[in-house]
Amino acid sequence: MALRLQSHPLLSQNARVNGMGLGSDETSHLPTAEKRLSRSTMDTLIEGAYRQLFFHTFKADRNLTLESQLRSGQITVKEFVRGLVLSGRFLDGVYSCNGNKQVARQLIERVLGRQIHGEAEAIAWSIVIGEQGVATMVDQLLASHEYSSNFGSDTVPFQRQRVLPGRRLGNQPLNITLPRYGDHHRQVIASFPPSQSGGFQVSGSLPPARVQKLWYGLILVGGFEVLRVVISIVGAMLATGSN
Repeated sequence: MALRLQSHPLLSQNARVNGMGLGSDETSHLPTAEKRLSRSTMDTLIEGAYRQLFFHTFKADRNLTLESQLRSGQITVKEFVRGLVLSGRFLDGVYSCNGNKQVARQLIERVLGRQIHGEAEAIAWSIVIGEQGVATMVDQLLASHEYSSNFGSDTVPFQRQRVLPGRRLGNQPLNITLPRYGDHHRQVIASFPPSQSGGFQVSGSLPPARVQKLWYGLILVGGFEVLRVVISIVGAMLATGSN
């Protein structure tokens, strides 16, 4: 039987304090999908979702199927967010590069728009991921009262922070405080030996001698063939010029 989410203390942070009114930095600048939006406004909403969840909007990260369903009203913004964080692109770029505790932090801060309540919350959610999978954690976050009360079904999640007296700005943006890769993954990448081209490659043995000989033979034959074609062209040009 799967364990329930372990209890953890709620730390004092800006996200738990009521906002200071319209125009402050904890107010989302993105439109909501409560009513039918124009194409340009929907584009703004979709790009905002990618920035919140991926921190960038590369063409390779776009999920055109989910975007089409959102534009046609088949799914809500909440379902669009769920589809993005469970997409292969997100799982490959975040889940496969981090341990469960770091994945839990990534999901909480991107989906709920606040910092984690210390190591205790990260550990509690990492147990959920280890026992029931990352999809279960995503579903529980989206079904939580915290998500519903702050974003509902039609608002893209955003970083919740509060402007405090004596501070020009609120909390730092998540894309600065939240590294994409965990320490272990960065150490693994750093352990790869440098290649002659300046990048990195995984060390390994050379191909078998027969394969190397075949490769060299193909290069030699190809060189002779290119030389023959060049000589034929030059000969034809000289013959044409003499005529």
